[in-house]
Amino acid sequence: MRLKNMREDRDIKQSEIAEILNCKQNTYQQYESGKRQIPIDALKKLALFYNTSVDYILELTDETAPYPRKK
Repeated sequence: MRLKNMREDRDIKQSEIAEILNCKQNTYQQYESGKRQIPIDALKKLALFYNTSVDYILELTDETAPYPRKK
């Protein structure tokens, strides 16, 4: 997954993202390494935080722009 690259490009620590997701740092590290699946609510938070789509995070697209917001 792209999570590590996205985080490192912004000079953010794993512990900072873990705090946003309300999880432990080692849990987030497992998300980054692919050892643990990311819950849907965490994927949503990450997409909003990075201003991208869940599809981009999951490497289903190379388009970084988020989808238009729901009205």
